[in-house]
Amino acid sequence: MAMRFFTDGETPAEALRAVVAIGNFDGVHRGHQQLLAAAREEAGKRAANWGMMTLEPHPRDLFRPDEPVFRLTPLPMKARLVRALGGGFVSVLPFSHEMAAMPAEDFVRLHLVERMRVAHVVTGYDFHFGHGRRGNPDMMRELGEKYGFGVTIIDQVADEDSQAPFASSSIRAHLRHGHARAAANELGYWWMVAGEVVRGDARGRKIGFPTANIRLPRGCEPREGIYAMRVRPASAKDAEGLPAMPHPSGWHGAGYIGMRPTFGTHERFLEVFLPGFEGDLYGRELLVDFIDFIRPDEKFCSVDELVAKMNADVAEILNRLKALRQDDPMTAYPLGAKQARGEI
Repeated sequence: MAMRFFTDGETPAEALRAVVAIGNFDGVHRGHQQLLAAAREEAGKRAANWGMMTLEPHPRDLFRPDEPVFRLTPLPMKARLVRALGGGFVSVLPFSHEMAAMPAEDFVRLHLVERMRVAHVVTGYDFHFGHGRRGNPDMMRELGEKYGFGVTIIDQVADEDSQAPFASSSIRAHLRHGHARAAANELGYWWMVAGEVVRGDARGRKIGFPTANIRLPRGCEPREGIYAMRVRPASAKDAEGLPAMPHPSGWHGAGYIGMRPTFGTHERFLEVFLPGFEGDLYGRELLVDFIDFIRPDEKFCSVDELVAKMNADVAEILNRLKALRQDDPMTAYPLGAKQARGEI
């Protein structure tokens, strides 16, 4: 399904009289997915389209630009995940000081009623909107009655085993500590980043470990160190001319995030070594799944010592990824299953 992006200056036909899920949805975690599933179910009852409305940039980026937030899913990734769940559009409202000052009812009247003629709205229990965050779920219900659209409010969603609520903040904390599997359990898929492969300084190639180098967005701060990763092209266009992947989930990779302390560099990198891969990845966008944290970054006394450790890391990573292919716990969830089939 094609995904339509649009801003407050336009509304394509497929988003008129639709069911709209409203929120930030950073991470599109298992709690968010229940909200999106409710929107999909309501749209099915009405034979209507459904999609997501969100704000960009993140409010903290507007009010505290020197403190970028760790975005689990920047807008393109968020839209990719919503599309995988069946959504047909993303309405992006440019967040500004003027919008922050807009009264709550004006927000609903202008953006939902007059512009989209919304049929039904789905939000979470903690959704607030309008000036001073005065708009809340109760007000949304009242405005729905006033303007003639339906409203569904989703209660807090928690893990069945731990009873801990799913939260973007706890997922960020897991990733900052290198707990990739704990983050995946809350997300319902392996956390992933997308980025274009850029040219580095070829240090990896010189020591027998050529890597794909990807720039991370500002604020992206998983724990530095070595990871087991899966890598695949982000689109059919990015896959053109590359060797076939051994599995739809992608090539197995040994990933590194850090500043290369052995070489004394001062720039943070995401690098992925793909054992046995032969092909040109420069300029292509890749999806990189974070599967397991292997060890922290460290400084070695010599390049030979580094190479010996990297050989041991690669062997460990390939063993873990081989086992994952046989038993991937994320396939129990909709997005995790699609990720394993290369459908995201």
